[in-house]
Amino acid sequence: MRPTTRWMSGLSLLSLALGLSAPAAAETDTNDDDNIVVTGERLPILSEESPTGSRLGLSILETPATVNVVTGDDIRARGDIGIVEAVSRAAGVTNAGAPGNGGLTFAVRGFSGQGSVLQLYDGVRLYPNNGSITFPSDPWNVERIDVLSGPASVLFGQGALGGVVNVIPKAPNRDRFELQAEAGYGSQETWHMAAGAGGPLGDMFAFRVDASYRQSDGYVDRGESDNLALSTALEFAPSDTFSVTLRNDFGDANPMKYFGTPLIDGKLDTSIRKENYNVGDARMHYRDNRTALKIDWQISDAVSVTNTAYYITSNRKWRNLESYADAGNGLIARADNIGIVHDVDQYGSQGNVTLSSDFGGGMSNDVLVGYDVNYFKLNYSHQFGSLPQQDKVPLTGFDPGRFLDTVGLLPRYHTDTFTWAIYAEDRLALTDRISLIGAIRHEENKIGRWDWVYTDGRITGDKPALNGGADAHKTFTATTWRVGAVYQPVENVSLYAQYATAVDPLGTLTTYSGSASQFELSFADGYQYEAGVKGLFMGGKGSFTLAGYRLVKKNLFTQEVTGGPIEQVGQRSSQGIEATIDLTLPAGFGFSANGTVLDANFDEFGGNVGNTPSGVPEEAANIELRWSDGAAISARANLRYVGSRWGDNANTVKVPSYTVVDFGASYAFGHNLALDLRLLNAFDKDYAWSTNGASQWILGRPRSVDVTLRAGF
Repeated sequence: MRPTTRWMSGLSLLSLALGLSAPAAAETDTNDDDNIVVTGERLPILSEESPTGSRLGLSILETPATVNVVTGDDIRARGDIGIVEAVSRAAGVTNAGAPGNGGLTFAVRGFSGQGSVLQLYDGVRLYPNNGSITFPSDPWNVERIDVLSGPASVLFGQGALGGVVNVIPKAPNRDRFELQAEAGYGSQETWHMAAGAGGPLGDMFAFRVDASYRQSDGYVDRGESDNLALSTALEFAPSDTFSVTLRNDFGDANPMKYFGTPLIDGKLDTSIRKENYNVGDARMHYRDNRTALKIDWQISDAVSVTNTAYYITSNRKWRNLESYADAGNGLIARADNIGIVHDVDQYGSQGNVTLSSDFGGGMSNDVLVGYDVNYFKLNYSHQFGSLPQQDKVPLTGFDPGRFLDTVGLLPRYHTDTFTWAIYAEDRLALTDRISLIGAIRHEENKIGRWDWVYTDGRITGDKPALNGGADAHKTFTATTWRVGAVYQPVENVSLYAQYATAVDPLGTLTTYSGSASQFELSFADGYQYEAGVKGLFMGGKGSFTLAGYRLVKKNLFTQEVTGGPIEQVGQRSSQGIEATIDLTLPAGFGFSANGTVLDANFDEFGGNVGNTPSGVPEEAANIELRWSDGAAISARANLRYVGSRWGDNANTVKVPSYTVVDFGASYAFGHNLALDLRLLNAFDKDYAWSTNGASQWILGRPRSVDVTLRAGF
């Protein structure tokens, strides 16, 4: 879809949402609860259920694990324009995204990448291929984002050793019609339009529709980007105990074709921070669509059933010159012309049955038994075999040139991955203060890979690509479990401890390579000890969490001798502390802070023993101070700190720490209209938001001003 067409589509859907909801808004009485100003009053999140921490409907206080929540209201109030920006506000989460992995990658508790930090959308896992996930692309329709830190394979399957990020979208509202809309403009010719509407449709139906379109010229040369996101949901609820929800979510993104800024003499040269060394006709395009049908049935007070069936498609394309290095004499050496296409289909179903029993005397039990079935298919194309593109260009004032491709983006192989799993979770409340929680999961993954065969430039068949070409399939199984205990010495305070196991795929499971098929273990297994305390105080106006942990991952790939055989013997570990605090203070003030300090290293990994894994900062923190007069004016200041990290496992290139400060203020023109002013990166810090190789840094947005007009009914 061309930018003009995408702009018109976003505008049309925005108008449709306004048109659908305006009459209903006129019929609805407005009261003080509808005020668009964020007043600083915050719900006690620890008392809310977390579908990410447990499938048993436990609150965060009742869960023996660390669960942090980033609310959609906070995301929009801060002006976070992407999922990565929003998620990295949570305790212990930092960005590890790069263009090659789709930009949606995180580091949690010393582990990074989509093979160790699992991503969910509305509770359904998104399988990465070649380390790439590109959905969701916009936070406008987000209700909340849950981050479960530490192993979660027992709940969601392989690939969740470091943690889980669950993006939960807005759902249909049965109670009242509502409308939100905003339009904004800012630095770098950045602008966006978004709208959302929802409410009842008669006695048994409710709907939700959201649309967002963003466009920017970017903060580097040829840094244009645009993004269209559409979400719709329709709920059928003939009774209070039964509902069926059909939803579809679509994203179409052309991100900035910027692969980073090369270091000069081993340092960042700020005089070239706006240069883009990619070719002039570079391309990155992601199109994702997700359709899901969810059934919730409360059969009785003791028995409930839920099931979600889904179908997800992704199409991604890259054509870029990706690597740049200082060649001396005022020149940059460019290389690696890489063109790739991912054509992905993922569909499956997951469901469970919950049985609750009350034994009296404060003793009760909740047990859940469920299943998970998933099929993932990938067609992978690339232009490898084309002539290598290498040249040197001046630091500034150069002709970017064009992408060199002499063979075309041809289909190279296709894979299929079939996964089935059964799992169970149980909570035994011994008293109203003491509970035990346990879970177990067994899963089987059958992976197949075939390489396309060409004759005279035409596909004439395919051949098995695993087990030396004798068989296209390989099957791997894993059983993981966890056990924990929660003790509440007083109301609203919990002490907990947990032991959990997990498995990560070696590489990306869905694109399992022939070179890895020699290993009997497809998974690196791990475990974690964790203990902590969390609670509410000041009548729910204050909350805190504190957790300590040790996390170990074993059976990594390593090469003990240069040029020697690859062995599965490595081990890495991390241990650390995470803490959060949130306060609603007198006179309209509020304060939030979170932080982590950890020690991550390779225990066994060839010549890197004792080193810190690349891309893992060992300190990180977020601080927010907010104020509102309770009527028309609100303001906030945010600080994000990310400690230094290494650009490579050999620890030869250090990426320095950074601190970024943002300011925001809002003025409400009555109950339904407000103007926001934001100053982002107020002190114009030049910093590496991420890296693309040890000496190629992806810089963050410079000082920027954004203005947004918001409406709500």
